[in-house]
Amino acid sequence: MRLAHISDLHLGKRVNEFSMLEDQRYIVKQIESILEEEAADAVLIAGDVYDKPVPPGEAVRLFDGFLTALADRGIHVFVISGNHDSPERIAFGSRLMEKSRVYMAPVYDGHVSPIELRDAYGSVYVYMLPFVKPAVVKKCWPEEGIETYEDAVGCAVAHMKEEVFVPEARNVLVAHQLVIGASRCDSEEVSVGGLDQVSAALFRDFDYTALGHIHGPQNAGGERIRYCGSPLKYSFSEAGHVKSVTIVDLEEKGDIRVRTRPLIPLHDMREIRGSYEEVVSRDFYRGTAVDDYLHITLTDEEDILDAMGKLRAIYPNIMRLDYDNRRTREGGQLPEKVQRAKSPLELLEELYALQNNQPMSGEQRELSARLIEELWEDRA
Repeated sequence: MRLAHISDLHLGKRVNEFSMLEDQRYIVKQIESILEEEAADAVLIAGDVYDKPVPPGEAVRLFDGFLTALADRGIHVFVISGNHDSPERIAFGSRLMEKSRVYMAPVYDGHVSPIELRDAYGSVYVYMLPFVKPAVVKKCWPEEGIETYEDAVGCAVAHMKEEVFVPEARNVLVAHQLVIGASRCDSEEVSVGGLDQVSAALFRDFDYTALGHIHGPQNAGGERIRYCGSPLKYSFSEAGHVKSVTIVDLEEKGDIRVRTRPLIPLHDMREIRGSYEEVVSRDFYRGTAVDDYLHITLTDEEDILDAMGKLRAIYPNIMRLDYDNRRTREGGQLPEKVQRAKSPLELLEELYALQNNQPMSGEQRELSARLIEELWEDRA
């Protein structure tokens, strides 16, 4: 049986005020092509489908189209909620979708019922464990003394093995948690003190554990416990990543092969550096994708007037501008307008304060942010 493992689509995400929806549409179509080429039997989507619990309508339509395309190809699809998702929204319509072989993880209630698939080697059981916090599992199992994420995930897995686990069959878990030792990126939510970490040993009895939450593709305690990573780069800490779809071939019990298929983005995310004269030189950027999402670091000792505006004439998708010179190395701060472009909300707040001689209230700021987001969605 051939499984494809993806996660952390973060549909509807904005990065440095840039909507990623066009890039996400492009990469979703590429994933569809890879699944068709690989003749995948099932797709495991390990959480963080959306970037927000209440996603924009365009993101929902994009995911709806993706699921429909997979169902039309007869591919089994397994989807769990991540820490960015609303479990209730992901679970909505799950019983109807099962008729199309699209399985949406229900809200965790203390029990996980696996879905059985079959091939020439027998049964494959797929268990879907959405992102869980200690309080959620403790509510279901108050007598277990759950205090930590390790306790919570350990309890959930223990009850799976006690109630429905079939040791002699091939068992696949789809989960969204942080495994101790996994390398993190700036675009991921960080829990203070690493309190959300769990041990890879919790998953040792599964033939394959498809993990989501970490954006860099990597194994977590061997190739049978794996993060596939996000399909797109969502921060410059990911600039060196090679994004991919993980392909898992399950044959007879104990025989598993894992490989990856690289993904090529519509716009890459890169970092470049040099003096202003260097980075605007035609010889410097000739042959490069100047419309990539860029972090540019200028090495000039003097600030360049309206550097961001001038650089955008060549690099239209510059996201971040920094200086690396004697002043910045000694702790000097750049003017805000040089460090980065201000967001629409920041500009609106400044205009309001200028006209009214007082800052926006929290309620006004929240309303303005919502209206701006709706306008951006309409433009996307």
